[in-house]
Amino acid sequence: MAKQTVRDLDVRGKRVIVRVDFNVPIKEGKIKDDNRIVQALPTIDYLVEQGARIILMSHLGKVDHKDPEVTAADKAKNNMAPVAVKLAEKVSTKVSFCAETRGPVLEAAVAALNDGEILLVQNTRYEKGESKNDPELSKYWASLGDLFVTDAFGSVHRAHSSTVGIAEILPSALGFLVEKEVDMLGKAVYEPARPFVAILGGAKVSDKIAVIENLLNIADKVLIGGGMAYTFLKAEGKEIGKSLLEADRLDLAKEFLERGKGKLVLPVDHITASAFAEDADTKVVDNDHIPADYMGLDIGPKSIELFKNELLGAKTVVWNGPMGVFEMKPFAAGTLEVCKAISELPGAMTVIGGGDSAAAAIQLGFKDKFSHISTGGGASLEFMEGKELPGIAIIQEKK
Repeated sequence: MAKQTVRDLDVRGKRVIVRVDFNVPIKEGKIKDDNRIVQALPTIDYLVEQGARIILMSHLGKVDHKDPEVTAADKAKNNMAPVAVKLAEKVSTKVSFCAETRGPVLEAAVAALNDGEILLVQNTRYEKGESKNDPELSKYWASLGDLFVTDAFGSVHRAHSSTVGIAEILPSALGFLVEKEVDMLGKAVYEPARPFVAILGGAKVSDKIAVIENLLNIADKVLIGGGMAYTFLKAEGKEIGKSLLEADRLDLAKEFLERGKGKLVLPVDHITASAFAEDADTKVVDNDHIPADYMGLDIGPKSIELFKNELLGAKTVVWNGPMGVFEMKPFAAGTLEVCKAISELPGAMTVIGGGDSAAAAIQLGFKDKFSHISTGGGASLEFMEGKELPGIAIIQEKK
């Protein structure tokens, strides 16, 4: 059955708690990238138009509760106040901010809300019990609202008080962002138009074991780039120099290579460097000639052409993880060219699964060239692994 969405709720005059993902980068009190705020606006604007009394909750950064001094420093660094200022610029209603996460000040701020107004609550991680899904905290927060909407896809893989605990108590629904994420990722991974090509990059095999396993079952081709490719090449008996290697994953890589014969595609050449630095000496070499004192930091030109070739005719493409150290210009070509090739596929459904690949696509200017760029790194990975996401599982089914 399908989950309820915010459209299924009667929200007028009701206190609606919305779990958003406002975990944005802040430097010296200024927000460096407001993409996550922008992504939440369709749900927020809808609730404003419908006359709801909107209580927004989000985490921001990490708060260590073990040492009082560290806790105080983390709280100061991860204060949500600048987010309220930025949000107020983007909506056509009053935005209040409450610097407390519980108590009379917060309760008074909730009581003061009029229809169509917004209250942003302080960072949920100020509360020690948040990440433990503390029942008492969940019950308290639920008492502030009448309804609950989850619109923080980047957090639905975590069973916290603000993602699961409140939803266990209040009538609940998906916001538009989470609805779109579930719809787009679900279609791409579980109902793909074929051929279906998956591209996996990033540093480590260990980060993506379950994803590789699941995609080997459901994709037509799985292309491997990034640092993780070198563990696979080593498993094939190649010399990889000083390239990234997870020695404890070699047997697993061999198993994947065996299972993925004809399906798993590795790079054939590399941009290698004498050091992990932008100004290092570089050499373009094939798989059999990686120098002993060099490391592979990007896929090479022949690999780019190979991957482009494998993408030809694809009707569904899912991409997660860059092809090299794209933050450094000499090692950005692989990620850039793969990004470009995916974006130019005619009539294909193209999905980026969050994290570094999403950052790369946006940074390289391809933001509007994909069918969908996921807002959740960890959540989209777990979705692609076939795992149940607790923050979605808890939401009520449509009646």
